[in-house]
Amino acid sequence: MVDLKGQYKKIEKEINDSISNVIENTTFINGPSVSNFKENLKEYLGVKHVITCANGTDALQICLMSLDLKPGDEVITTDFTFASTVEVIMLLGLTPVLVDVDPVNFNIDMQKIRKSITKKTKVIIPVHLFGQSVDMDELLSISQEFGLKIIEDNAQAMGASYIFKNGEQKKTGTIGDISATSFFPSKNLGGYGDGGAIFTNDDELAAKISGISNHGMYKRYHHDIVGVNSRLDSIQAAILDVKLKLLDDYNNSRKKFAKMYTDLLSNNSKIIVPKFPENHLSHVFHQYTLKITNKKRDPLVNYLSENGIPCGIYYPIPLHSQKAYSSTRNNDKNFKVTNDLCKEVISLPMHTELDEDQIKYISNKVLEFIN
Repeated sequence: MVDLKGQYKKIEKEINDSISNVIENTTFINGPSVSNFKENLKEYLGVKHVITCANGTDALQICLMSLDLKPGDEVITTDFTFASTVEVIMLLGLTPVLVDVDPVNFNIDMQKIRKSITKKTKVIIPVHLFGQSVDMDELLSISQEFGLKIIEDNAQAMGASYIFKNGEQKKTGTIGDISATSFFPSKNLGGYGDGGAIFTNDDELAAKISGISNHGMYKRYHHDIVGVNSRLDSIQAAILDVKLKLLDDYNNSRKKFAKMYTDLLSNNSKIIVPKFPENHLSHVFHQYTLKITNKKRDPLVNYLSENGIPCGIYYPIPLHSQKAYSSTRNNDKNFKVTNDLCKEVISLPMHTELDEDQIKYISNKVLEFIN
């Protein structure tokens, strides 16, 4: 699904030099490489504050901790995503309110958000799923109407841009009140281990988040609030700083390969390809995900495996059906789109080291089976 070794080989010297520099200087925690990466990432995103942390799940948790929420406060998020989004809500004693998704782009359904808002609702967490931006115009309108905070989950969409109806353009992750991201190795901007970050344009929130991520300290040995220990180590920061310079090139390659897949697969009525945005900015194709509509998704997975083609199912079980997150408020009838997607979606290999021959081979095998 990803070729991290092939990608590494093209930047081997820069990566090795950056790692060696950290080791030689023994600046393993909060060293210069962390500061440099944060500054470069701020400039790339056009955001005022970047606070790095240990992983994307910590980033989400720290975002929620910064908002002074109380047990029982409700957080609306999507039912069709990875578990970390709802996991941190429950860890903090908050109430996750899961809603269904749009059948075209798989992102959280705006009308379902509106219908789910109560007096206890405090936060909405949209996930820019598979690399495609959520409708932020509508989401901002909802948040302003009801006085809700927005925490963007930008783990799959680093480098994507959202174009507002008025023509203004912003990077995803810089639009809501706060944003969380992950630098897991397979991400569009991925390290060689775990890592995460939080973005915000709010000075007060940024100061609070910085303390939370460092044991609740704003002055050494003075613990003003309950915090956590969550840091991005210097070696990961050094690696990410090298790759950040190439992120736009990486994302452009993903878009090019996505278009190749689409051109080859879009004429089969049993295959629904991802919607390809006309502006090519709002989707960075963390995944290239098809819908197989003839109930042959699972046999297709086996067939591709037999032909040496990796694939992924993101996600096989909706969050509302997971044992850990079961709740009487989650009526299965309210998640029709998500339930269908869990039976239909399949993600094909998508990474920076693909080539035309590989895409043709993969696509031909898909068509060979589906036909």
